[in-house]
Amino acid sequence: MARALPLDEIPVYGKHNLPSKETDLKEGGMFIIDKPLEWSSFDVVKFLRKRIRVKKVGHAGTLDPLATGVLILCCGRATKSISLIQDLPKVYTAEITFGQATTTYDSEGEVTETADWEHITKEKIESALADEFLGTVEQIPPMYSALKYGGKKLYELARKGEEVVRLPRQVTFHEHSILNFAPPKLTLKTICSKGTYIRSLARDLGEALHSKAYLSGLERTSIGHFSIEEALTPHEMGDQLKEIWLN
Repeated sequence: MARALPLDEIPVYGKHNLPSKETDLKEGGMFIIDKPLEWSSFDVVKFLRKRIRVKKVGHAGTLDPLATGVLILCCGRATKSISLIQDLPKVYTAEITFGQATTTYDSEGEVTETADWEHITKEKIESALADEFLGTVEQIPPMYSALKYGGKKLYELARKGEEVVRLPRQVTFHEHSILNFAPPKLTLKTICSKGTYIRSLARDLGEALHSKAYLSGLERTSIGHFSIEEALTPHEMGDQLKEIWLN
């Protein structure tokens, strides 16, 4: 069985570094992609698999269709190292809207509840984040998620109107920074561990502030030291690769 390659041994391809025509991508490579809005993570894999010209391609950490930002694709031997990338801390810029709860905890779902939000201040948000959402905490995943229950994905059950008890999972929040608060919308930078649902953070923060809230926007700006500044969209990467292969 092939061993996982150390991350520092895997070539990284992005805005300022691309493979050459002679590169054998079956030996392994990582592509830093800026996932577009409304693309699933697997949409990106399917799109680039043909252009990378390697059958073995996978992504290292799902982004929801309504989220954008850094998605790392691994190809060839580098797919053995996906778990190492998933273990790296993630940085997100999240927009959270107070005053409403939704079925999916984000803007894709139906509104289920409304609540007052006028009492929420920046100081109260900072206090709630420091008291309840720093360090290792327990978080209940959303019903609309790809986690499995009884062999079925939770979102499949949710779409049938079913709800099951989800056990809390331990996640770690390393840091929060309020970038802007224009009530009822909060823009928050969050550094967190793998397995964290920012949708659940939005929902739980609303509850902690005696209101309701949902995630109205999300961008992943980095995974470890892999940053959005180095990322190309799927079409940009595809165009670059086409030019390389043809020349």
